[in-house]
Amino acid sequence: MSSTWGNKIKLTVYGESHSRAIGGVIDNLPPGLDVDPDEITFELKRRATGSSALATARKESDIPEILSGVVDGKTTGTPLAFVIYNSDQHSQDYDNLKTTARPGHADYTGFVRYNGFNDYRGGGHFSGRLTAPIVFAGAIAKTALKKKGIYTVSRIKSIADIEDTEFDISSLSETEANELKKKIIPTIDESAAQKMESRVLKLKSELDSAGGIIECAIINMPEGCGNPIFDAFESRLSSLIFSVPAVKGLEFGKGFDITKMRGSEANDPFYTDGERVMTKTNNNGGILGGITSGMPIVFRCAVKPTASISREQDTVNFREMKNEKLVVKGRHDACIAVRAVSVIDAAAALCAFDFLCESNVFGG
Repeated sequence: MSSTWGNKIKLTVYGESHSRAIGGVIDNLPPGLDVDPDEITFELKRRATGSSALATARKESDIPEILSGVVDGKTTGTPLAFVIYNSDQHSQDYDNLKTTARPGHADYTGFVRYNGFNDYRGGGHFSGRLTAPIVFAGAIAKTALKKKGIYTVSRIKSIADIEDTEFDISSLSETEANELKKKIIPTIDESAAQKMESRVLKLKSELDSAGGIIECAIINMPEGCGNPIFDAFESRLSSLIFSVPAVKGLEFGKGFDITKMRGSEANDPFYTDGERVMTKTNNNGGILGGITSGMPIVFRCAVKPTASISREQDTVNFREMKNEKLVVKGRHDACIAVRAVSVIDAAAALCAFDFLCESNVFGG
């Protein structure tokens, strides 16, 4: 198992959904970076459980305790270790999953991969609970990026077949991006958010769930970050995005829609203002040949409907090799995409920070 991500900045996550705690270790942080407790608290609250009727009823305070690597609010340059204690587990709800697989979940594949020794309670190490350390690390990254004028912006582009208004997400100012982060369902069109909430609550009442698309942009990322072939900017970011449970698709710029365009339409014409090189359009999402172009990095990810639903489903008792029916117990989000926005946003910031630290932008 590899639970470590990153090239220069390495994040290791540990714990399980129902273990005593989860947490992480961030290695190779440059010394002297600000660690802002308010930024960390704000970002973790965005991801927090029990924050609305759309989220799981599990209530975790998600108050992190920094164990090392920070003195007087500054990084020391040594590994920053932190812990987030679990306090509201209902492990008995998962007793039947020791032998019976939830459709769409990792119960069966985890059982096979780890020879039956996997922690099945709440999904164990496969749980979305393990995204909290990513959000913590992303908050550290965002504080550092702000000093360089770099920020992220994210929104719910759609839930089910309900779409937010079409607009260029990269055109939002940092102030507008921060206002968007305060919304439970971050959309530009408030009426779209209301429709999305109603749809999710309806599906929840029907013991079902919904999926969605999250759109994110990294603004003011300098040109020249990334590599061709195996360590492209897209490659490294993708590896982090796909660590988020339920993400099933990812596209940059115009993504799959670029296939419907002619080359003359898809190409982003270059121009200069006399000081820097820019493009008139951004169909390629700010990345060319795996390297940032200086334009906003824009991407979207598809989040599948929550697999843990309370409807009766067909499944298998994989220890006894018998077909069975399953009704999932426990507390689960009706739409994972809503809380996943904060995680995707954090992942984008962390990846940008990793590349910039690799270029020694923050010293070290």
